[in-house]
Amino acid sequence: MDEPEFVLLVENAGGEAYVVGGWVRDTLRGEVPRDKDYVVTGLTPEDFLSVFPGAVRLGGGFPVYGLRIGGAMCDVAFARRDVKNGRGYKGFSVSSDRETPIEDDLFRRDTTINSMALRLRTGAIIDPFGGLYDIERRVIRAVSECFTEDPVRALRAARQAAEFGFRIEPDTVRLMGMCRDELACEPRERIVREMALALSAARPSVFFKSLLEAGLLGVTYPQVHALSGAEPYDPCGDFGRSMESLDAASSMTCRAEVRFAALCALLGGIPSGPAGAGREVSRVPALDAWKRSMPLPKRWTECAEFVIKEMAHVREDADPRETAGLLVRMRRHPIGPDGFAAVMKSWGRTADYIEDPERYYRAMGEITGGSIPSRLSGPARGEWMAERRAEAVSACRSMLKKNGP
Repeated sequence: MDEPEFVLLVENAGGEAYVVGGWVRDTLRGEVPRDKDYVVTGLTPEDFLSVFPGAVRLGGGFPVYGLRIGGAMCDVAFARRDVKNGRGYKGFSVSSDRETPIEDDLFRRDTTINSMALRLRTGAIIDPFGGLYDIERRVIRAVSECFTEDPVRALRAARQAAEFGFRIEPDTVRLMGMCRDELACEPRERIVREMALALSAARPSVFFKSLLEAGLLGVTYPQVHALSGAEPYDPCGDFGRSMESLDAASSMTCRAEVRFAALCALLGGIPSGPAGAGREVSRVPALDAWKRSMPLPKRWTECAEFVIKEMAHVREDADPRETAGLLVRMRRHPIGPDGFAAVMKSWGRTADYIEDPERYYRAMGEITGGSIPSRLSGPARGEWMAERRAEAVSACRSMLKKNGP
């Protein structure tokens, strides 16, 4: 069934079909839109199923149906009203009937740029709250004071600012701050999901800076908030440098786990002494505490821990044996040489074996288990490999100094 057929069937049943939310927003922004979400008015679920008996009920709350339209499985919901009667995102009573207009459904949404609809029959844009004007102004603005009824809307506003490069207008920052108490009680899965989406933005730092401005960073991501210290935001402090590094790493890689690792590099303080001085070890408990407090993806935390433990080892004058060991660990770890290099470059920590690790891997490539003298056994075999790799690193360095990059 294509979209015109869907629209016609809805109209013949006495309803009206709309596309809502992100698809409308991105189309008006001149971007390639993603999945379409549909809303119908003038119908009940029973009416809808009589026309589309193959529709699949989704979720356990207010009925949303999955329906194949234009070759894709799409969500189709019914225009509805929300009334706050409890805490958090579940604390709503939801109602819908044939008389509920699309404007009432748009009113319950978070920000104006997400509160527009396209009437499919006529192609008209329904924009009762000035979303198009806010797109033109590059502003994130709450639809109404009802913004605070779902506290995660505060995270969404911060995330939208990061995704689109928009600013959050002051009254919406105020409303975000009013979500603090309920945000502290929200399921951590929702908090992680918003961060995951923010980490895909071109400048993820905007997400965290916006939450700091609204007074929400401490109740959502306290380990990041700790970087800001007790004083007001200092662009030269650990928080400011972490945000710069996060954006710099994001300019080099789309991998969320690498971006997260760049964010975590300063948890507990930056290492200032030589490798093994102990400062880097103090940061691992901060990451462990974060893992215990919310369900962070395992790949994220693996990469962050690798960066925390290995960052201090990156130096131009590092011992050849230490460098060889790090190169081996980089290749074996999920972060990989490219991911680790992106984080190190984002922090201004670099060396020739970070800039061009493949040159060193080629130099060490002929040193394999088959090369180990047969007379050696046990730990001596590993010692022999480590020495040969260190010699290969030294030779590679000498050649680079002699011939240049």
